[in-house]
Amino acid sequence: MPHVLPPLPYDYNALEPHIDEATMKLHHDLHHKSYVDGLNNAEAKLAEAREKGDHGLIKHWSRECAFHGSGHFNHVLFWEIMSPKGGGKPTGDLADAINRSFGDFDKFQAQFLAASNAVQASGWGVLAYRPQVKDLVILQSEHHQNLTQWGVIPILMVDVWEHAYYLRYQNRRAEYTKAFMNVVHWGKVGELLAAAAK
Repeated sequence: MPHVLPPLPYDYNALEPHIDEATMKLHHDLHHKSYVDGLNNAEAKLAEAREKGDHGLIKHWSRECAFHGSGHFNHVLFWEIMSPKGGGKPTGDLADAINRSFGDFDKFQAQFLAASNAVQASGWGVLAYRPQVKDLVILQSEHHQNLTQWGVIPILMVDVWEHAYYLRYQNRRAEYTKAFMNVVHWGKVGELLAAAAK
């Protein structure tokens, strides 16, 4: 079944002034849609290759699946972990997990923003749960899938591809990631942690 672009869970202008309406429209309707279309195309080409028994381009289409699939699924999570009522600090089990893994929220935020701002070229800053050791880790993901760790479950991501911020922030990524923290839906992140920890 083809993948579809999910609607935003809020209006395009709901995250103002931190993330502007024009960026949200461009980011969701064009950029995210291109990943959905690319994933559907790559999966169709792999299905065609299986039917024909012709796997000459298997590496290419596998890469396309990884790139567009990661782009699509990363964005689905990204939209969900932002909210017009976001920001502040997490509470409950999420706060406890952050304190255990990073010392306190301020130390977590400093590392998360530094890692996100230092992603080379385009990519993501990621907070992920590691079920093997039951802790949290901050990762950098170049593009959508490079430099990631297998076995982790992302629970918070910031998109640092230029299309996520250049209309408002131009090349000032650090201003964008700092503003992003004002729209983080910590309740949703806490739900994701609880689900990952089960």
